[in-house]
Amino acid sequence: MAELGSKGVTAGKIASNVQKKLTRAQEKVLQKLGKADETKDEQFEQCVQNFNKQLSEGTRLQKDLRTYLASVKAMHEASKKLAECLQEVYEPDWPGRDDTNKIAENNDLLWTDFHQKLVDQALLTMDTYLGQFPDIKSRIAKRGRKLVDYDSARHHFEALQTAKKKDETKIAKAEEELVKAQKVFEEMNVDLQEELPSLWNSRVGFYVNTFQSIAGLEENFHKEMSKLNQNLHDVLLGLDKQYSGNAFPVKAQPRKKTKLFARLRKKMSSDSTPAKANKSPSPPPDGSPITSPETKTVNHELEPSTLEAPGASIPKSPSQPAEAAHAGAEAAGSEAAAGAEASKTEADSGSSSLPAVVVETFPATVNGTVEGGASSERADMPPGFLFKVQAMHDYTATDSDELQLKAGDVVLVIPFENPEEQDEGWLMGVKESDWIQRKELDQCRGVFPENFTERVQ
Repeated sequence: MAELGSKGVTAGKIASNVQKKLTRAQEKVLQKLGKADETKDEQFEQCVQNFNKQLSEGTRLQKDLRTYLASVKAMHEASKKLAECLQEVYEPDWPGRDDTNKIAENNDLLWTDFHQKLVDQALLTMDTYLGQFPDIKSRIAKRGRKLVDYDSARHHFEALQTAKKKDETKIAKAEEELVKAQKVFEEMNVDLQEELPSLWNSRVGFYVNTFQSIAGLEENFHKEMSKLNQNLHDVLLGLDKQYSGNAFPVKAQPRKKTKLFARLRKKMSSDSTPAKANKSPSPPPDGSPITSPETKTVNHELEPSTLEAPGASIPKSPSQPAEAAHAGAEAAGSEAAAGAEASKTEADSGSSSLPAVVVETFPATVNGTVEGGASSERADMPPGFLFKVQAMHDYTATDSDELQLKAGDVVLVIPFENPEEQDEGWLMGVKESDWIQRKELDQCRGVFPENFTERVQ
């Protein structure tokens, strides 16, 4: 009988739960359709939004902290293997062998301690912090269900009261269910209204404590690790002094591509040959002397006593080449002299007046460029300047397009004209001393190995 009674109670409870689910589903449908009003609490909804945000942030922090711990463990293993490698290659007769073994042991202990303290002071605290969220999340969901039950009981009671044919028994029962549903809902609602804001405000202190712990542990770890590294540096420095004659040579990476300047110079040479041929003047047909293209003409003026003579050719514009004016003046030399003598005779007799003296001033030209006037500003750095590097080791150039470096040389790095010409580990530049002295890239620039230098600006 007891077994049947137990089964009957169980069956009745299941049936009651099923009925509640159906009632809630029906109530939600009516609310979504707008056929039934829904109890709203904007303040509580804001608390729920804050709770969800806090849970999301905490979950992400926990995930990232676990990733950080995994990385610390991986670094511990890598550091341990590196120390073991040093111990193996460090020969017994070398000075400082016992010191390197001790440093390796302390290194291992330091990593282990750092990892364990991160677990105790950060990860476990993080787990405790997040451990309270599942229960609160479940209570929030239950409150939502009880709110639907309350709304459903309220609507059922109101419907019975407004019915044309009233049944006092049903109304009394509905009122009793409404009071019960309201009481259950309000008890849960009040608790959560107090708990959620408190949980939201606690996040500040939690974040402060967590990150302060991590920062403090990292600071102590790196401080102690720095001491171990300094000790190892001193031990290796002693080894280096004892075997100073066996210094490790720094080598540049091999260049695989075709040499850059060999092609550029070949191209420049082929391009410049026709131009030089065109610059060579052909002799004039009348046998007049050829003026050298290197002659510079500056303020070419006729003497005041020189008069215009028949056949004299005087340039009318400064754009005409100075050589042509000079040749024309020489061609008319004899006629001008004769005219000047005749004019002198006429002047002595007073029978004629001197014509106006024509004076022409020509701007100075060098290689076809007009000089004088405002000079263009010269850039302090070569075109395309990127940054400065300083040579840490001597480098002997092995090709004509490479820079010869001495330790201490400063090089101005510039980009390759064609990026495809750049080999890995090589830079293009011009030594600062050459650039200041000559201001020419074509003759001064070259490539050099990057690992022989360090950036200074």
